[in-house]
Amino acid sequence: MHVVHNNASLTVGGANNGNISDAQIQSQIQVLNEDYRRQAGTRGYNTSPIGADAGIEFYLATADPNGQATNGITRHYYAAKAAFDVNTNDDVLLSQIAYWPSDQYLNIWVTTLKDDYLGYTQFPTAADTLKGLPTSANVLTDGSIIDHRSFGRQTGTVTRSLYLLGRTVTHEIGHWLGLIHPWGDGGGCNEDYVADTPLMADGSNAQQSCKQTYSNCNGKGQVRDLMENYMNYWPDACMNMFTAGQVARMRAVLKLSPRRAKVLTTESTPLGETETLQVKVYPNPATADPTVDVQLKGNQSFSVDLYDTAGRQLRTTSFTNTPSTRVTLSVSGLPTGVYIVRVKTGSEIASKRLLVQ
Repeated sequence: MHVVHNNASLTVGGANNGNISDAQIQSQIQVLNEDYRRQAGTRGYNTSPIGADAGIEFYLATADPNGQATNGITRHYYAAKAAFDVNTNDDVLLSQIAYWPSDQYLNIWVTTLKDDYLGYTQFPTAADTLKGLPTSANVLTDGSIIDHRSFGRQTGTVTRSLYLLGRTVTHEIGHWLGLIHPWGDGGGCNEDYVADTPLMADGSNAQQSCKQTYSNCNGKGQVRDLMENYMNYWPDACMNMFTAGQVARMRAVLKLSPRRAKVLTTESTPLGETETLQVKVYPNPATADPTVDVQLKGNQSFSVDLYDTAGRQLRTTSFTNTPSTRVTLSVSGLPTGVYIVRVKTGSEIASKRLLVQ
């Protein structure tokens, strides 16, 4: 979370203060997890037969790009602008103020937006069977930009009466995961590449209530619009659903879209990069499967191999175009003794002795 504000006092939190509190940020993380996990007992739960748990959870980063401990929140005073305009390349400006590698982190810039914008998000790039997505996109602006007045749930600076339950971010992260508006954008009745969301007429005008609407896109009669779907433009209070088809598309994006797939290789145990290959094995001696920290420059392909002292290869795991990462090495079934852990990239090799007890 990159909080960009123009509060010269640098005070954190308080009414109308774009330098929002940690509590407001935490409330938004909670909403994301309720909505994407379809959590029972929360506003993110539904009983719809086409509703689904995305199986996707979010948390604030615990390590920065240099491998240093962090709370996942950065704060930046920027005096030159009181509000940012997403229609005039201010997304580039925001990325110049604050940015972490978008193949390792989901960047969310929280700031003040012009023209009543709630949020703006860059789509992932298309790959393999993914349709309806751009073939290329700016790596530096990859993420979501959210107005602080619709960020979080009924706390801090959240003042927009229709958008005070945190669903703006749920919607925008849906775009980051490849979901398109149910009306397919344009003039409506267009494809969103999800089979279980009915075709919908132009829904680009934000609704002011939870009043049910209908569309007739194929001439066969009125079909109910999914006003409860997070990817529509209804008020937050109306929303509580991703469909099973939308979940399948998001999970395909995480697997197939290049930068999204790379995020998954570092999301649980991010490590900082190093100029040369560095390998650490622990615990050593090991009585159970040890951990191997592999730190290297940028993204590289490499293998982690285990040999006995006679030079016989006992284990091997390969990684393709992967940043620094943490690997669990299986030693199950091996007799007590000394072994060699070898990590090999295209240009470097590092080895460590491992005692299995």
